[in-house]
Amino acid sequence: MTASPQMDRTEVLRVKLETRRQEHRDLDEAIHALHDNGHADALTLQRLKRQKLALKDEIRRLEDEITPDIIA
Repeated sequence: MTASPQMDRTEVLRVKLETRRQEHRDLDEAIHALHDNGHADALTLQRLKRQKLALKDEIRRLEDEITPDIIA
């Protein structure tokens, strides 16, 4: 028997989750930097915030998929 170097589904989800969390932090920093510098127009800030919110939703979905609720 040869062991496959593939990751199992949970490991893949954990990697995706950490990647999305990092993207969320990066967007948050970018939004704050643009807002503080006053160089961003309202449309750009709105798009970045919408993208950040979509990432937050995906993060929650991934967290739920990794640790689903158990109804007792």
